[in-house]
Amino acid sequence: MAWEKELDVGLRAVRAAAQVCRSVQRSITPETLAKQDKSPVTIADFASQAIVCRALAESFPQDAVIAEEEASALLAPENETFVERMLAELRATGVAAVREEVAAWIDHGRHTPHPRRFWTLDPIDGTKGFLRGEQYAISLALIVEGRIEVAVLGCPNLPAAGADNHPPGTVFTAVRGGGAQVRPLDDVRAPPRPVHTSPTRNPAQARLCESVESGHSAHGASAEIAARLGLQHPPVRLDSQAKYAVVARGEADIYLRLPTKKDYREKIWDHAGGVLVVEEAGGRVTDVEGRLLDFTCGAELARNRGVVATNGGLHEPVLAAVASVLGRGGTSPARESEEKSALNA
Repeated sequence: MAWEKELDVGLRAVRAAAQVCRSVQRSITPETLAKQDKSPVTIADFASQAIVCRALAESFPQDAVIAEEEASALLAPENETFVERMLAELRATGVAAVREEVAAWIDHGRHTPHPRRFWTLDPIDGTKGFLRGEQYAISLALIVEGRIEVAVLGCPNLPAAGADNHPPGTVFTAVRGGGAQVRPLDDVRAPPRPVHTSPTRNPAQARLCESVESGHSAHGASAEIAARLGLQHPPVRLDSQAKYAVVARGEADIYLRLPTKKDYREKIWDHAGGVLVVEEAGGRVTDVEGRLLDFTCGAELARNRGVVATNGGLHEPVLAAVASVLGRGGTSPARESEEKSALNA
């Protein structure tokens, strides 16, 4: 199979990162949330990136990695307690290291030039969902000559389809041309199962998923689009690239990530893993103007605005509805009015 080693290394790395993320998430208390203490997600973010980048550096030392975090904060003396907690979490997974080693692994993900072949990583996608004890994801993708070739999307709190009474935790994988698959996160011996998008073709019967946070996607515009499509189901809101996962396995038909500001551009690590999983499951992913996502511009999708992911058969009517609400290259009038009101408040 093409990319067999890359898939194996990526899968093992994401599973190991999920182990430490789960451990940290279990430590979050109501008091943590009441104090708006973000240290748990920060500890998990850094530990997750260290684990994955370490694995990539060992197996593919020539590959660049473009990831979200950088290690400069780890070296500040005032962060000693924070660092010790992170090192303890790493030791619990069998990774014994000192601060400088971990910082080097994390900064292996700070490549900024655009090489021919690189990985992109979001060590915890959906930080607010992580803090709430809800959905988050660990997303890893290999990009070669601007094309996503391999994707691993770990969803530690997402139950297996149709198995809500089973322990949560799934990991989705995709190899270009080889389809998309899902495995239990914890059972390394379980065979992968193929996943496919839904066969829904009637927009009125479609299910829409979107971000929980309105700052991540324009909810008002989504509601306008849903009305134009005649959607009968209320939107499903969940954090992280778990939205790509539920579209890929047919539990939702549409995922909208609509621009909230005219000058905002998406980060590649927020989408690359999920994009290939949906495409290989039979779906389509473009920006709001129908253009393929361009992964040749470094850390940002600089030539795209927003993201539209569908089961495939609904893509054209969804794009038409998006265009009728957003127009070409802008946010919706409703969103612009919200932004002006916020500025004048």
